[in-house]
Amino acid sequence: MPVWNLLVQNEGLDRVFGSLDAVFALQGRRVTSDPLSEVVLLEHQGVRYYVKRYWGGGKGLRRFIGRPRVKAEWQNLKNFASWGIPTAPIVAYGLERRLGTFVRGALITRELENTLDMAYMAKRKDSRLGDPRWVATISMQLALATRALHDHHFAHNDLKWRNLLVNERAELFLIDCPTGAFWWGPLLRYRMIKDLACLDKVASKVLSRSQRLRFYLQYCGHERLNFTDKRQVRKIVKFFEGRE
Repeated sequence: MPVWNLLVQNEGLDRVFGSLDAVFALQGRRVTSDPLSEVVLLEHQGVRYYVKRYWGGGKGLRRFIGRPRVKAEWQNLKNFASWGIPTAPIVAYGLERRLGTFVRGALITRELENTLDMAYMAKRKDSRLGDPRWVATISMQLALATRALHDHHFAHNDLKWRNLLVNERAELFLIDCPTGAFWWGPLLRYRMIKDLACLDKVASKVLSRSQRLRFYLQYCGHERLNFTDKRQVRKIVKFFEGRE
């Protein structure tokens, strides 16, 4: 039986997003798709919404047991908000199971207006990436957000520039986190390094070494690198060597 939650109550949204059946019947512009899901963009009463529809719980055994990706995504976005990390506002979410097996699910978020993802900015060589003050502002926000994730024993697992949005007021938002999870011990430390390496992968191409170092120091809360920091930085820089 479907379980559906509409968080924003008004007559217009009740008609459009009122049930899981209604959400899967919606027509809009397909933004992305893969074997497990698709993202559709649609506009209602002058507001744009991203509708992410899943028909697969995940790869391997996750299709039958464990937490489906769509549930992981809405729970992770809720965690971000509770930890003070700006993210896309959730409008509705839910899923359907049959005999305990995931069948389908959906997550709807409101568009973050006038934002660009940072991977696109890097690709088009956006002039703001050449502004030291702008970079410092975004760097601090990203460092604090990443530190907040890791302080909660949480790793994003896909912390790439395409999942970082910035608006015209130099405000940063983290989005799209269906594979993020809680970890402990050596597994957490490995995932933390992976998160930081994903960020540095693009940063190494568009930012200076001093800007990258400043980000790491902001993340650590240190004024200068100590012995442990230097070892961590080497792991971050070398993380993807031989993997691609």
